[in-house]
Amino acid sequence: MTLGTASADTTPDATIVMPSPAELAFRRAVFGGIIVLTMAGLVWAMATVLSHGGWNPVKAVILVGFVPSMMFPVMSFANALIGFVILRLARDPAGYVNPALRLAGNADPVTYRTALAVPIRHENVPRVFARIEGMLESLAATGCGDRFDVHVLSDSSRPDVVAAEEAAVADLRARWPRPDAIHYRRRTDNTGYKAGNIREFGERVRDDYELMVTLDADSYMSGAALLRLVRVMQANPRLGILQTLTMGRPSRNSFARIFQFGMRHGMRTHTVGMTWWQGDCGPYWGHNAAIRIGPFVDHCQLPILRGTGPLGGQVLSHDQVEAAQMRGAGWEVRVIADEFDSWEENPTSLPEFMRRDLRWCQGNMQYWSIVGMDGLRPMGRWQLIQAIIMYFGSPLWVIMTALFLSLSLLPSQPEPGPYPAAVGIGLFAVSTLILLGPRILGVIDTLLNAEARARYGGGPRLVVGWFTDAVFSYMSGPVMIVAQCIFMLGLLAGRSISWDAQAREAHTVPWLEAARGLWPQMAFGTAFLAALAFIAPTAIPWAAPTLASLLLGVPFTVWTSTAWLGEVVTRMGLCALPEEHVPHPDLVRLERLLAARG
Repeated sequence: MTLGTASADTTPDATIVMPSPAELAFRRAVFGGIIVLTMAGLVWAMATVLSHGGWNPVKAVILVGFVPSMMFPVMSFANALIGFVILRLARDPAGYVNPALRLAGNADPVTYRTALAVPIRHENVPRVFARIEGMLESLAATGCGDRFDVHVLSDSSRPDVVAAEEAAVADLRARWPRPDAIHYRRRTDNTGYKAGNIREFGERVRDDYELMVTLDADSYMSGAALLRLVRVMQANPRLGILQTLTMGRPSRNSFARIFQFGMRHGMRTHTVGMTWWQGDCGPYWGHNAAIRIGPFVDHCQLPILRGTGPLGGQVLSHDQVEAAQMRGAGWEVRVIADEFDSWEENPTSLPEFMRRDLRWCQGNMQYWSIVGMDGLRPMGRWQLIQAIIMYFGSPLWVIMTALFLSLSLLPSQPEPGPYPAAVGIGLFAVSTLILLGPRILGVIDTLLNAEARARYGGGPRLVVGWFTDAVFSYMSGPVMIVAQCIFMLGLLAGRSISWDAQAREAHTVPWLEAARGLWPQMAFGTAFLAALAFIAPTAIPWAAPTLASLLLGVPFTVWTSTAWLGEVVTRMGLCALPEEHVPHPDLVRLERLLAARG
């Protein structure tokens, strides 16, 4: 059995029919049904465990808090499950979930003029311009490079960085056959941060270009991928934003390497499933995406939020808001749910990953003030609600942990029957599978595909990589949960986080720096272990993964940032990506340019 039809020849199909409103409603009902049934089973199991010994107010609070704490993992699992089924049954999964892709062909003439917009602020200048030059070379090789210009949009204020940017622009213009295709503009103030930078650019060039492709400082796309974006936008004139599935670029750093191995498998299943039911109300992730400039300028003006605290003022996480505004104005927002030459770089240490995540947390919490904004459609509001829910589980997890421990200090009623151990074990196992579900399903999908399995070096390497990623997830997960919980409490007290350039280059985290950053996790883990030893020592084996993460977070942080461990796992081929087994020509080009620029 297969879903859809093959599209190997990439010839445009004028007969493609988009899903009707009724079909989209059915798909969304399927997604919602999976969530409801899964949550019902989890709540029943938790209620069964809690009911042993009789109910009390603490148990009731635990049960109530359990529901929102599991909501986002269950939603992610539902997306991945749908995506897994489609990946197994559809000959062309990306075209099946996004029929707009089948309206464009590889031979279509490129008529749109497109700007590559690269907003930067205090970045590593040589590496940024190596990526830009690589994309220009790749576009030139397609024969369509004259339809694209590059615009470097600087918000930098440090004199040394500004001087380096200006020198890099002059150098690239002097060497490039089309110097007029390379533009540089620096703002004297960074009002609106990255979103304001892009907004100002769109207003300034809307009459010169039909499209802009937004790129982060670490983004890299092949010429073929950029042409694909433009051709699909040309073929569907109602398409306002077209987002690619961005992949981590191969890395010799162990933290980034393991993280992006798991993310690639999890994001593939998740994105395919999400795209199937979201339809033309898809997300925008802020980079590696094509945007129709006119509608963007007309309809995607971000609001200024009330207040002056960390949740007021300028909108920080702009992308989901802009996607909701674009769809609210009647323009489609869609995703290309396949892995095709669209890369980024991931954080190379736990502190950098944590800093990026907490920035997103602060931005997502601002959505409380935006969900009710006029002009949004129900799916747009749902996108914002999902982003809020993503961070709700962390404080609830910490609260429920404390409440569970307190239960042993409260009197309980005699229970005639045995403790429902089987239900408790089942709840633990199913919850674990749900949390790791997208990655597990992604790896299983790859194992079942001989060609994909070979790209990862064979089944045994893939399974070892998955096991490594699972341990990595367990070691980093509780540390991140405590960090998110503390940060969200800080937001209520008016604390914020710096929105400056991310440290993208690999570096070893000093032991003292790791200890200063993770002392709350160590303190929480120590208190948790002491409480378990005093109150419920038999629960220590079940809590071992959480305790290991909290108590060993410092050595985990230091070791996964070191160059020697990165070299070891790279030589072993552990968590290797397909581009390492068969080097991609565009990544080879990029490595050459990076080496030349030091």
